[in-house]
Amino acid sequence: MAPFLFYISAASAADVDSETDARQWLGNMAQAMQSLNYDMSLVILQPGGTVEPYRWRHGVIDGKTVEHLSMLNGPGRDVVRVDNVVSYFEPNVPAFSIHSTSINGPISGTLLRNPSALTASYDFVLVGRSRVAGRATQQIRIISRDKSRYGYSLWLDQETSLPLKLDMLDSQGKVLEQVQITSVAVTVNAEESLQNVDVANLPEVLIANPAAANAHRWYAGWLPDGMEEIMRDRHRLPVTGAPVDYLLLSDGLIDVSVYVQPVGDATTGEQAFRVGSDTYFSTQIGQLTVTIVGKLPPQTANRIAQSLVVKVP
Repeated sequence: MAPFLFYISAASAADVDSETDARQWLGNMAQAMQSLNYDMSLVILQPGGTVEPYRWRHGVIDGKTVEHLSMLNGPGRDVVRVDNVVSYFEPNVPAFSIHSTSINGPISGTLLRNPSALTASYDFVLVGRSRVAGRATQQIRIISRDKSRYGYSLWLDQETSLPLKLDMLDSQGKVLEQVQITSVAVTVNAEESLQNVDVANLPEVLIANPAAANAHRWYAGWLPDGMEEIMRDRHRLPVTGAPVDYLLLSDGLIDVSVYVQPVGDATTGEQAFRVGSDTYFSTQIGQLTVTIVGKLPPQTANRIAQSLVVKVP
């Protein structure tokens, strides 16, 4: 059977039931993301004109899922997923693999494949129909339940339910980041290069060190609804040798990094600034410097930092 090619261009939209709610649309998207063979081009647009282009391919081959995400500018970065093993390839960094059911890419894997897991953190609201890149789409608003995080607008193709655009918005509705699909081909069979992935030559899976994960005692006393700690670590800075405690927090849609370290020779007080869509917040608490990095408002980062407590063994 010859492959059916679907490119984003002007085309008639499929008739969509107007009563279909946001969760049904998201469920259709999740099914499409996991079952279709597709080859996408997309860009991430940041304030100031920064553009990051990617190529994203997905295929189902003899019951096995193969996915490939490639950063097209700069020195390059490639991520390959075969079922529940994700392998990372970057210049000047040893390749490695981890166990995961999704790639950490421009759009949250949880949103794309398991959106129901986000209901503790976000409300989903069906907004209306629109057009993106010449295609008829359904728009869905994603709203932080406790108003502690940024909001999102998601546009899904009415014909395939694949995502075509995702905007991250501040409380005034200003776009902080935009992910735009520029082209996509949906085919009957997986793209040939995906079929030729040699699983035997992928890098070994890293094994976590439980002792290192439990080495420090810092915990966040307050977190936004649905956010939780998913990883912790302790290491020393390469130049100064100072110890740094690290916590990774996530609500499934955004990840937040928390760093706790002793105050250096020069204190800097509280600092908050944004680079693109990422907030960098740093403050001194006693003899410690707490730094938080993530796609969240500065006031939320400050509240997380001020809530840090020591758990006594």
